[in-house]
Amino acid sequence: MVVASPTPNVGHVAYDFSRNPMLVYWEMTQACGLACKHCRAEAMPNANPLELTTEQSRRFLQQLVNFGDPLPHLILTGGDPLSRKDIYELIDYATGLGLEVSITPSATPELTNEAISKLKERGIQSMGLSLDGSCAEKHDAIRAVPGTFARTMEAARHCGRIGMPIQVNTLVAAETAADLPAIYQLLRTSFPVMRWSLFMLTSVGRGKQLNEVSPEEGEKIMRWVFELSPRAPFMIKTTEAPSYRRIAIEMMRSAGMAHGEMKSTSVYKGFQIRDGHGIVFVSNLGEIYPSGFLPLRCGNVRRDSLVEIYRNSEIFRALHSPDQFHGKCGACEYSHICGGSRARAFAYTGDALGTDPFCPYEPQRGAVS
Repeated sequence: MVVASPTPNVGHVAYDFSRNPMLVYWEMTQACGLACKHCRAEAMPNANPLELTTEQSRRFLQQLVNFGDPLPHLILTGGDPLSRKDIYELIDYATGLGLEVSITPSATPELTNEAISKLKERGIQSMGLSLDGSCAEKHDAIRAVPGTFARTMEAARHCGRIGMPIQVNTLVAAETAADLPAIYQLLRTSFPVMRWSLFMLTSVGRGKQLNEVSPEEGEKIMRWVFELSPRAPFMIKTTEAPSYRRIAIEMMRSAGMAHGEMKSTSVYKGFQIRDGHGIVFVSNLGEIYPSGFLPLRCGNVRRDSLVEIYRNSEIFRALHSPDQFHGKCGACEYSHICGGSRARAFAYTGDALGTDPFCPYEPQRGAVS
């Protein structure tokens, strides 16, 4: 499943992303009843017998508290986290530790109205639902299982009825790009939405079956997003497209916005966050990665300290430091604000510090404040 998950409203909390991640994604399991064409996890019908046990999961959750203030926001993902029998027990344990928790379930028969209500009662702060088409034919073609569109729509409507905030995650690929305006209209008129996250396809996992949009088409889509955002009834963000920040700055400057006005925008709150910097991913086996899309194993929570790995491992320290990036991203005046998709750079070049091929921008001399 796509790990473009609910993100918290950070307000004025001051993060040093080299010390504390804002988001910890936990792939609780790879078990899932769907067979989505773009699944990063390459999810399977059954759980890996070596996935973290309940007790190992508890010990991992305890590690998150060691980051100190501000604590990261925990995103439960998969596979399908609802397929774990201990899901509610682990949610209770996480919230008992003082963690804020969100979840991205799959649209399987497990996603009932009763389950959604139970998640809200257990303290889940928001839910991520994937919608990759404006109708059943288009969405179910991506999800590869009939009925997922109808189930997703009913889940979203029930979230609206009980006041569960939702983020809707939409894949942006050559196969879905033309449908984006229709998906927006569907979201605008069907149920309450907290945030719409547009995930720019990265060719990892089963995502290699689909086609990325070109860099030029990506720029057009991101400019459309920026122009749409002020009148949309919900926030809009991008995932694995940090160059949207550069586009947003350019367009805000063209509109005559002052720096103080820029700082009040939702896009500004995402500045600096990228794979391995503000984000960390823990697999169902306990393996630690910079993100779910950047398959560089840095340790395992069964034996290693997540805090120590995030702050001090060689890979994470490099990802924390844009001055170490290579190619255009290393030379770019937007490197600290944007930094490029480290996952896409790795997927295309084998170098996580290299150039993000999705960005056509040619760096200019001078700094960006």
